Amino acid sequence: MQVHRFEKVWLGAALLLIVGFIATIAYGSVGVGVGMVDDTGGQISAEAVQNGNTDTQFDDPGVVKEDGQYVVYVVARQFQFVPGTGDTPIRVPAGANVTFKVTSADVTHGFSVVETNINTMVIPGQVSEVSARFNEPGTYGLVCHEYCGAAHHTMGGSVEVVPPEEYDMQQENIDQSADDAQAQEEADQ
Repeated sequence: MQVHRFEKVWLGAALLLIVGFIATIAYGSVGVGVGMVDDTGGQISAEAVQNGNTDTQFDDPGVVKEDGQYVVYVVARQFQFVPGTGDTPIRVPAGANVTFKVTSADVTHGFSVVETNINTMVIPGQVSEVSARFNEPGTYGLVCHEYCGAAHHTMGGSVEVVPPEEYDMQQENIDQSADDAQAQEEADQ
């Protein structure tokens, strides 16, 4: 059987593309450390998260300094990130190592910080962990990339990276306000 020269060229090109696609997938799944969401972050009751009685930091999510690092606890729920959405952006200091611990109170969500490598799936009952370092001050968008319902397109927020001095000053103001509120409450009793 005679195979035409152009058929040989196209057959070779097709085989080369197949080998290239397989190599790309293998490199992407092994070479760059991309992994599936697993339970290394721990498991948590989605119902308890929804009701706010987990006895963990997820009951009052926000930024916490633990062992010299900043840990951001975030609860994703239809159609907001707490904190992160609206008037409560996530604020972290520039140059610090930041670990995001994210869980869902209702359905599967996505958690992606625009212009960074932070991108994970948020599954009810699991805590997703992802770490990064923000070297430059600025505002980064926060988006849900998993369809979570009719208003999914409105689910967004922001991460504000501020200079360390400004962050420390904001924390002092927050701590002072909390102390003043506690003193006022004690005086009222």
